[in-house]
Amino acid sequence: MAGIAYDRRTAEEYRAAREIPREGLTAWRDAIAVEAALEPGMTVLDVGAGTGSFATALHDWFGVRVVAVEPAAAMRDLIPAGPGIEVLDGRADALPVPDGSADAAWLGSVIHHIPDLAAAARELRRALRPGSRVLVRNVFPGRGEGDLRVRFFPETGRAIRTYPTVDEVCAAFAAAGFSRVALHSLPQDNAPTLAKFAAGIRRAADSKLKGLTDEEFADGMRRLRAAAEADPARPATSWMDLLVLA
Repeated sequence: MAGIAYDRRTAEEYRAAREIPREGLTAWRDAIAVEAALEPGMTVLDVGAGTGSFATALHDWFGVRVVAVEPAAAMRDLIPAGPGIEVLDGRADALPVPDGSADAAWLGSVIHHIPDLAAAARELRRALRPGSRVLVRNVFPGRGEGDLRVRFFPETGRAIRTYPTVDEVCAAFAAAGFSRVALHSLPQDNAPTLAKFAAGIRRAADSKLKGLTDEEFADGMRRLRAAAEADPARPATSWMDLLVLA
């Protein structure tokens, strides 16, 4: 998978291109409410928080305190720290938090960036209170056909095939005492229309698109724009998985 060095400009492009409008995340809010039973005053550990889109959403939706852990300084600098959101420099396998200090963990589009899943699972076991849940939002091999980028840029499947599978994630976490609780495929509206989605694409800020050849990327953009022209009102709905462990 092509890596990304996040300087300030790339981090800002990531935020502009990849953050999903809050109104497009209703299914995710509802699923998290059921699976994590979060209540005001609880602490959620956001591992690989990026620019803080879900850190702020979790805080706003549930009134929880969020500890956002992000290793890239340029991304970390864009997280809106303040009352209820603490921002820390750290990695999944070396979390800068005390033992038993969190009531849930959120790993959003980060599981494929973690080089040692077993070490990360052990760290989460240490950081979480007994019975706490780990919520993993990701695209998994063999389950990515609903992702918008896969639909219009099918060659992105090369990168996804290198990601850990659901079974591999579950096995790594089982060694640390976690069990699979649920697996949901959930929709999200990345943009109100396909045309707006196409206009917001920033290839340099997307590891899947960055791994394409110029020709593959251009072909995908043509497919996307043609679909937008054919159905101007069609929302840019994408699907991802929510894997729940406890």
